[in-house]
Amino acid sequence: MHSEKIKVRLTSTGQEIEVVVFSKRPEAIEVVIGEGVHNVRCTLTPTRTGMAYAGSARGREIVYERSRAQVEADCKRGY
Repeated sequence: MHSEKIKVRLTSTGQEIEVVVFSKRPEAIEVVIGEGVHNVRCTLTPTRTGMAYAGSARGREIVYERSRAQVEADCKRGY
């Protein structure tokens, strides 16, 4: 089974990390950060401008820098 991975940015440090996509819809993207018993699930929702998706995992904000239109196109293509 192939799991989709995306890069998100931690706003506090500017560091980019790769996370596994659990589910992807234009309304929200659910991602899993980490592996095994230490994993954390996070829901990313579109920002007010619709130019990115943002969410919080363990008190830290993470951002996926793709617009809602781009994610919608990805979903239609099957990614």
